[in-house]
Amino acid sequence: MTNPSLLILPGDGIGPEVMTEVRKIIDWYGTRRDLPFDVTEDLVGGAAYDAHGTPLHDDTMAKAQAVDAVLLGAVGGPKYDTLDFSVKPERGLLRLRKEMDLFANLRPAQCFDALADFSSLKRDVVAGLDIMIVRELTSGVYFGEPRGIFEEGNERVGINTQRYTESEIDRVARSAFELAMRRNKKLCSMEKANVMESGVLWREVVDQVGKDYPEVALSHMYADAGAMQLCRWPKQFDVIVTDNLFGDLLSDAAAMLTGSLGMLPSASLGAPMENGRPKALYEPVHGSAPDIAGQGKANPIACILSFAMALRYSFDQGDEAARLEQAVEAVLAKGLRTADLLGEEGVAPVSTSEMGDAIVAALEASLQA
Repeated sequence: MTNPSLLILPGDGIGPEVMTEVRKIIDWYGTRRDLPFDVTEDLVGGAAYDAHGTPLHDDTMAKAQAVDAVLLGAVGGPKYDTLDFSVKPERGLLRLRKEMDLFANLRPAQCFDALADFSSLKRDVVAGLDIMIVRELTSGVYFGEPRGIFEEGNERVGINTQRYTESEIDRVARSAFELAMRRNKKLCSMEKANVMESGVLWREVVDQVGKDYPEVALSHMYADAGAMQLCRWPKQFDVIVTDNLFGDLLSDAAAMLTGSLGMLPSASLGAPMENGRPKALYEPVHGSAPDIAGQGKANPIACILSFAMALRYSFDQGDEAARLEQAVEAVLAKGLRTADLLGEEGVAPVSTSEMGDAIVAALEASLQA
């Protein structure tokens, strides 16, 4: 039996630093849980441009298509701001998403109890929050045609087209229903069926897919009302599925409920491969943070939790994913904080590597529990 395969793409800025801590976690699972991974590492973003003149080399793309999962750090930085759009670091990430056809973006918003006071909302509103937003990632208004800036009479007009096919809605809806089945069997679909024909179709297709999942309690909500409810009482939701544009907005709003972008992982999933697992790319939500790169200040938790998502969704290791998430929670409960999480008087920040070491120690302690 072959080991599960993982391609690591540290990228730019703080990407290599946080990925170093993830490697510690991966090594621990191999030695202490008899869960070894075949890990390869390559370049993406600015690092790839510096080496190859392109943000993603064809060989790297081929590796990404061949492995069970890809784990990415971050891309970009001011060094590359003047590059042509076609070779900017972000194009490497977009190429991965497009060519792997990663149509379902999973963005969890989980508020650890120890960090509930970091949210801009009241503790009782966010403490214990654990919701998942499933965003359609490869269609909608960001990709629809026609698009562009055109001359119309004596002025210019900007045009973007919201376009969805039934099959595009169907596949992301099924991903959300499958996820709901693994959680609390509760799904809310958000669109603007009151003013947009694409929203009408979205609702009709989601309803049709829902007939295949009678155990899941399905509800619908207009996306603007959904944004309001996320701020009013987010714990009413479990899984939310929505389109590309609304998913972009709603997932960022939900992210801030938790208090820090340094805590948030994500997964982008595609169609099942021959082994039945979906093609998958996992990455922290935070950017490359070039202002603190190389200083040991970066919070590695988002990248570590992205690996936890890989354990759950790509490697069928839900119990081990939970072990890792509980280790993170235990470390935070002890009061350890990287610089982005400071807010309590008398608490000194730990470094990136110290946080990683503490989580490994918590994993080790879990074996004695």
